Amino acid sequence: MVKIVGIAGSLRDSSYSYQALELAAQRVEALGAAVEILDLRDLKLPFCDGGDDYPGYPDVDKLREAVKGADGLILATPEYHGSVSGVIKNALDLMSFEHLSGKVAGVISVLGGQPNSNALNDMRLILRWVHAWVIPEQIAVGQAWQAFSNDGKIQDPKLSERFDRFAESLVDSTRKLRGLSA
Repeated sequence: MVKIVGIAGSLRDSSYSYQALELAAQRVEALGAAVEILDLRDLKLPFCDGGDDYPGYPDVDKLREAVKGADGLILATPEYHGSVSGVIKNALDLMSFEHLSGKVAGVISVLGGQPNSNALNDMRLILRWVHAWVIPEQIAVGQAWQAFSNDGKIQDPKLSERFDRFAESLVDSTRKLRGLSA
């Protein structure tokens, strides 16, 4: 079975990035994959200092072991100042090739304005650097304040279809690249 870990790079209580991650996770689960969401709002993580050990921060080990044990990742970030959030960058910096190499990843960005590819491209660069495989399908949710209904669903049917294609690509690519059966 495909095992996916999802991480949203936002600490906001009613985070649109987290909502987008939840939607993607639901669609991935509907395709038969297991999904574990690591909520960075609940983890106590230090700022990365380039070291390997973070005594006093057991959540670093929790993050690393969850990602290391996964076949793939869903990373969702708000776009802040034209790039990824510091929160998701720090979480990725706390890991190394040991945890991220060979993982299949899908990336999602959430913006208050018009959708673009800045944060998505930056996540691709980061993931490629640690030898992860990023699927071609990606999602940019623009004008997030109006993209979601009150019950957390995507309002635009075309964007909803993109979430379906994203989930299908992530699960299929993970199976193929990691040599897993359906």
